[in-house]
Amino acid sequence: MLEDMSATQSMTHPDAAWLHMDQPTNLMVITGVLWFDRPPDWGQVREIIETRFVEPYPRFRQRVVQGGRPFAGEQWEEDPRFDLDLHVHRVALPPPGDQAALRALVADLAATPLDRAKPLWEFYLVDGFGDGAAMVSRIHHCIADGIALARVLLSLMDDSPDAGFAPPEAPREESGRNPLGALANSAKGAFSTTLGAAGTVAHESLEVARHPSHMLDLATVTREDADALARVLLKEPDPQTSFKGEMGVAKEVAWSRPIALEEIRTMGHDTGTTVNDIVLTAVAGAFRRYLRRNDSLVDELTGVIPFNLRPPDQPLPSTLGNRFGLVSVGLPVGIGDRRRRLHEIHDRMEKIKHSPEGVVSYGVLDAMGRVPEQVERRVVDFSSAGSTAVITNVPGPREPVYLAGTPVEGVLVWAPASGGISMTVSIFSYSGQITVGLLVDAGLIPDPEVITRALESEIEALLRLKRPPTRRQSRRKPSG
Repeated sequence: MLEDMSATQSMTHPDAAWLHMDQPTNLMVITGVLWFDRPPDWGQVREIIETRFVEPYPRFRQRVVQGGRPFAGEQWEEDPRFDLDLHVHRVALPPPGDQAALRALVADLAATPLDRAKPLWEFYLVDGFGDGAAMVSRIHHCIADGIALARVLLSLMDDSPDAGFAPPEAPREESGRNPLGALANSAKGAFSTTLGAAGTVAHESLEVARHPSHMLDLATVTREDADALARVLLKEPDPQTSFKGEMGVAKEVAWSRPIALEEIRTMGHDTGTTVNDIVLTAVAGAFRRYLRRNDSLVDELTGVIPFNLRPPDQPLPSTLGNRFGLVSVGLPVGIGDRRRRLHEIHDRMEKIKHSPEGVVSYGVLDAMGRVPEQVERRVVDFSSAGSTAVITNVPGPREPVYLAGTPVEGVLVWAPASGGISMTVSIFSYSGQITVGLLVDAGLIPDPEVITRALESEIEALLRLKRPPTRRQSRRKPSG
């Protein structure tokens, strides 16, 4: 039985910030796609969406309305005409129903705004994908951050084909106290003094912080907070490349073939690095190849990596919401030597893990949700010049999962990019494999499959390195 949500509820300031960031060229919508080798029972899928997605979480039955008094801000209100059939659509791919057709559908949907007169989400049940099928999800960022939505979407799945369709464990109620509130309050004053000159890049994360509680502790270190706030607000613009320019509405999508995770883990053990380090090194190498091909190679680009601040071992609140920060990592695309590039990225990621930058950026997001929308938009446009790509790393299930008894063959989830950032990269691990997908501006990057093919080659080349170099080899001058 659905709870009574007739009263309106105020939208939190971080959630409002994401709502305000919507632009025709970059919609603040988290887009996911999963595919199957055989079609599921769509009737059962619809039942699962209703019982595990809509019923436990009020936000999926609520629309966004403006507050009834001046400066009240946006509020959540139960949609009096809520109809599940207006959110779950069944479509068919045009012939030949191959991966190119599925990519075209995902790209078209990614460029289409959600209807703000209704709750801000939708599913597309896709027939005709070869002998199988696919499902595309679209959920506005103001409802929740990516790690929360990933957990909600995975709650639709089962770990066996005959698990039944019981609803998941009931979500917990939000406690009234926000553990990040003190940081948000301290960031407001600093943010208000820098609105005229700087801002924050606001993107999404599906990557789980290893020790989010440690990040909260770091927020009490005043000097470190100040340094982190400067890094968030005062970033230098990224150099001009073929990835940057005037953006349009149209999008393109591409993804790699699945890559065996165990080989990457083995290499990480041999080199003293992580899976994330290796894949980021391959991403930087793929960018390097693409930029050289387009005569716009530079020394370094900046990637924005979202950082989860929600304790991963606690149930999600029924109201979901955004609880994450952002960190920036320089991608040394100018380094041709792959081993050197790998260890450079490893060193940079180690520093990020012990930095308060992620939690400080959450406070900035809170402050952004309190300023007029026009001011916030100017801040986002300014700050997006400091980054080239949003990069998310999603650790999915280690074993196969099933939707309505049908095995899921592959999954990708893209975070949105704000302002003038033209590309978001999704790294998703599932059932012993990694898939890397790109969602890009079609005018600036009309051929993202060139990047995904280059990334596959970069992974293969990295895996051939295997063992670390000898001391004599390590003295040699790197190539490139």
